[in-house]
Amino acid sequence: METETPDLESIKRQLMSIRRPKKPKMLVVDDEPDNLDLLYRTFRRDFSVFKAESGIRALEILSQEGEVAVIISDQRMPEMKGTEFLSKTVPQFPNTVRIILTGFTDIEDLVDAINSGQVYKYITKPWDPNELKTVVQRAAETYELLKLRTEQLCRANSQIQLLSDIIGMALKATEIEETLRAIAKAIGEQIEADGVILQVVSSDSLATTAGAYGIVEDVKGWLADDQIVSEAIATKVAQGEINIPNNSALAGSDRYKSANIQAHLCTPIIDRNQVVAVFSLQWQKPCQLSPDDLYTVRLVAQEMALVLSRLHQST
Repeated sequence: METETPDLESIKRQLMSIRRPKKPKMLVVDDEPDNLDLLYRTFRRDFSVFKAESGIRALEILSQEGEVAVIISDQRMPEMKGTEFLSKTVPQFPNTVRIILTGFTDIEDLVDAINSGQVYKYITKPWDPNELKTVVQRAAETYELLKLRTEQLCRANSQIQLLSDIIGMALKATEIEETLRAIAKAIGEQIEADGVILQVVSSDSLATTAGAYGIVEDVKGWLADDQIVSEAIATKVAQGEINIPNNSALAGSDRYKSANIQAHLCTPIIDRNQVVAVFSLQWQKPCQLSPDDLYTVRLVAQEMALVLSRLHQST
């Protein structure tokens, strides 16, 4: 059996057009106020910089703000050494890149910290501003690479699990609508959509056979006469709007208003060049789908063509 891959590039362009790169976060830790202010002024243009006068305060900030790209910490501080503080951040924030500032020859502490992966580099005081900027820039690039690899691994594992679940449900299927509901639930939880509808299409029209998850109540009638769905079926290409309130053609729809739907993506499921179903995702906030999630949507649409073929053969 041959299946077609729906074109999601137009949706991806919508998502990318409204996403603006944010400044990476940085935490600077030093018990000397002058050094702390100097570090802040040095990096505030390129980073969102948080300041802490001690390791204890720095841990409090991390618990509030979450992961940061780079931490720069002084080594000699009262209450807690820099290396001790940094070691406490490793379990929760393994991708954060850590830099130590030291005016002393604490070689043993520094070597242990570097060898254990807790410290990326150490800089001696007084530091050269240009050298420190170069080190920090490389540290930020390293963080982005580590973060990307971690996200890719997590996403790949999630995709494998989702597709495995879909196959398992199809193999155990005894009733088509029950299976569609179970698959819709698995997809919704994985992609974090507020509503999911899988609805069969026959002769380019929505059939009554459908399964749903989330906020949708009248599952069999919800997609009827929807502009996005109609275009997806007619063109055999994924259609969507990531910010419905800003779309004058859709903003007045009673359907979207009543369910507070602000983003909608509809992907046709295609088998042998025919639309056999639609895969509708809705969110109650604009732009809840990341560009990386689109690949998961693509894989699910391909898998669903195979699943529906089997379900029809068994009924």
